[in-house]
Amino acid sequence: MLRNSLILLVLLGFAAAIFPLLHSYEAKDALTGVAEHYANYGKEEVGAANLVSAVVVTYRGFDTLGEVTILFLASAVIGLFLKASETYTKDSRSVFFKSTEILVTASRLLVPMILLLGVYIFINGHLTPGGGFQGGAVIASAFALLLLSRPQKHFSHKVISVVESISGISFVFIGLLGVLLAGGFLDNHILAMGKFGTLLSAGAIPIIYILIGLKVGSELTGIVRNLKESQKEG
Repeated sequence: MLRNSLILLVLLGFAAAIFPLLHSYEAKDALTGVAEHYANYGKEEVGAANLVSAVVVTYRGFDTLGEVTILFLASAVIGLFLKASETYTKDSRSVFFKSTEILVTASRLLVPMILLLGVYIFINGHLTPGGGFQGGAVIASAFALLLLSRPQKHFSHKVISVVESISGISFVFIGLLGVLLAGGFLDNHILAMGKFGTLLSAGAIPIIYILIGLKVGSELTGIVRNLKESQKEG
């Protein structure tokens, strides 16, 4: 009874806090402030056909750095807790069931296509909807499917760590180059802007997205690997 009362009080508190915001909300019929600047000058200043990329990678580059850092911390904490909870020995067996022939055959067909799609998404992130985070997540899903179809397969922790580290350090390095050579952190003008709407355009944004895609993909793959390694019985 006491627990239900506390839950009710918490819900009422949230309702009391949110109601004034909803009650006074008025929809905007035009862009204002920085949003108007992004829409009007994003193409000329950043050179990316995808305006979201211009905002995420350049105008709000520190936010992107924070998101990458949060994902890294989440991956590290998951690995730490799974490592601390290990109770099995080297002779422990995986508790995964044997894969079906359908899953094995489908994975052989789909995994290369999923990897290719992930690479396409983050390479073309400055041209079409997508980017490093989305492409990296797609790549990690390919490795998750591979583990489901072949539970005994082992992914090298060293390789994952090397890819994650190199891409992360390179991302920060390019960001600092923007401070030294251009107008600020992750400023894409450190490279030639190229022709608008082509693959080699928008300055350093394609490289930034490639690095983010590799980092996100390796971190999520590392999480999947750690979860898989923890599913063993003594």
